[in-house]
Order: sequence, then C-alpha cells, then structure tokens
Amino acid sequence: MSLPPYARDLQLTLCHTCGQACTEGSHNCPRCNSVVHWRKPQSLARTWAFLLASLIFYIPANLLPVMYTDMFGNGSENTIMSGVVEFWEGGSWDIALLIFIASIAVPCLKFLVLGTLLITCQLRSRWAMRERSKLYRLIEVIGYWSMLDVLVVALIAALVQFRSLSSIEPRLGILFFGLVVVLTMLAAMSFDPRLIWDAEVEDA
Repeated sequence: MSLPPYARDLQLTLCHTCGQACTEGSHNCPRCNSVVHWRKPQSLARTWAFLLASLIFYIPANLLPVMYTDMFGNGSENTIMSGVVEFWEGGSWDIALLIFIASIAVPCLKFLVLGTLLITCQLRSRWAMRERSKLYRLIEVIGYWSMLDVLVVALIAALVQFRSLSSIEPRLGILFFGLVVVLTMLAAMSFDPRLIWDAEVEDA
C-alpha cells in the first residue's frame, strides 16, 4: 500500500505560525512574514529542556506555601495539597476538586505524556503512532486551562479581601507553579508532532 505524498514531495513547507503552505526554499511566509522552517528547530532538545526545568520547579511549587490566610486573627500558610484538604474538609469540595485537577492531575498528565512522546520519538518507535498524535493534541487543548489554579487563588483572595477582618497573601509557591505552567506550555509548543511519524517514513 503506497503512502500519500508528503509536503516535501510536493516541495511545500508549512508555516508554523499561520499554517500557510509555502514553496520549498521560502525563508519567510508570504502571509504573516514569519520565518519558515522545514521542521521546528531542535525540537527534541528544546522540549526536553523545558520539560526538565518544569519538573524541577514543580518540586518547590508543591513543597512551598502558595498562600497565607489570616481569618479573624488566625493566620496559616497552605501548600497546594494542604489547601485541597482544607477546602474539602470545609465542605467546598468543588473548589478542592478544581485545585486538585488543575494543580496535581493536569501537570502530572502533561509530564507523563510529553515524556512518553519524547522517548518514543527518540527511539523511532512505531508504537501507537495515531494514539500518540491524539495525546499531543490533548496536551495542546488542556494547556489553555493550565492557569486555573492561579486564577482560583486570585479569586479566593478577592473574595476574602471583602471581609474586613480577613486577609490573604500569595506566597512563593504560586510563583514556582506559574513557572511550571509556562514551561510545560513552552515544552508542548516546542515539540514537533511530525516526529511521531518519522519512523513510518523511514520504513516506507
């Protein structure tokens, strides 16, 4: 069974910014004037760098407190997990579930999926290529919702400030978590999903 022609067979290069099909040899996209690359430059190395940096920052993001609350003279600092437990025990299970999904489940899922994609691409594996492409698209979609935890902390801070005897302040942990979000988004943007199908091209 013959494979359909690839873009390089038709002497076309796709613009990574606007998606315009450009003729081979074009240095700039005629539509948006962005620099045209045949592939994302140094995709694997850059994705590994962003992913490892986000993993390093994820440790202090979970160990350091993300906010300090002073409710009627009783002050306390909360990490991500202690905040989840406190909201759950206080009856706010919906906020606790939201923070757990945005701060624990989603980052761990992104670490796992991106790590799997990087390792399988470097090994030139033909294992579940279509499913791996779908996993990458899933990472792209959930990347837009990665700042939910930071927004929840900001919303809680705004609600607490309305009370005259209560206050809330962000702590260093929220900064590290914000860096994790940005770095994982950059890792997903740096990864070239066409690398998944390179093994198929080599075996064709």
